[in-house]
Amino acid sequence: MEKSPDAFRTISEVADDLDLPQHVLRFWETRFPQIRPMKRGGGRRYYRPEDVDLLKGIRHLLYDHGYTIKGVQKLLKTNGNKFVAAIASGDLATMEAIMAANSEKHVEPKIAAEEDQIVGRPKVKPSGRFFGFGSSHDDDVPEVSVGKSSVGKEDRALLQEALFDLLECKRLLDQVR
Repeated sequence: MEKSPDAFRTISEVADDLDLPQHVLRFWETRFPQIRPMKRGGGRRYYRPEDVDLLKGIRHLLYDHGYTIKGVQKLLKTNGNKFVAAIASGDLATMEAIMAANSEKHVEPKIAAEEDQIVGRPKVKPSGRFFGFGSSHDDDVPEVSVGKSSVGKEDRALLQEALFDLLECKRLLDQVR
């Protein structure tokens, strides 16, 4: 029997849904104060649907995009829980609404602005194609040498967009499985 989408989930249900061990969820609770499951007698955790969405967003950023814990903490602090949850679900409308609200406050949403936010790939400014925002002018990005050939900033931007597209495809395939 399937639970209602609004039903609370146990830690084992959430861990199975996210394909993570339960101890990782407990660890994340210590690093992300935004994750606050209800605790009942005996310390049993019950996650609200919003908590599960936030956990999916955190998992997506950490595992699929290569963010560090510190980077996700900064992203949460800068843009809020709903923004991170919208990234995981691919909800561009919510992300754009948050961006519009931030622009009214004269605050730009920040992704990968600091060097310690992403590991495992070059620190290239997002082109705006994947997240729907960010500048596409990479005038300050130097040309990168790879062996005897070199990769110009236009090719580098195209490769970055291809990487984002592939990561999005992987996320969609993981949802189907």
